[in-house]
Amino acid sequence: MELLEDKMRVWLENAKFVKPIPGVYVLYTRSKTPLYIGHSMNLEETFTKYVDLDFEENECKQKTHFYQREFTDSPKERQTELIEKFKDSTGDLPLCNNEIKVEIH
Repeated sequence: MELLEDKMRVWLENAKFVKPIPGVYVLYTRSKTPLYIGHSMNLEETFTKYVDLDFEENECKQKTHFYQREFTDSPKERQTELIEKFKDSTGDLPLCNNEIKVEIH
């Protein structure tokens, strides 16, 4: 279930090459199930931290094998839209979004 228009990318092969600009991203399992819908004001910084610190030892996000990203000037708002769309479609939140408090209006 791909959530963004962006092509599916292999996590470790491509994660460090993302641009240092605002955006949203979706992390996927090996079977391409969405794990986490996130946002960042600097995707390069966020992804570099995830790679260097192995997702800051977050066991849920460590299941990541693929990702998609989308550049936007309103990453938090776009994240909320994507989470709402996912929840409307599946009746649930992505597995790793369940572990944090997500603001849904």
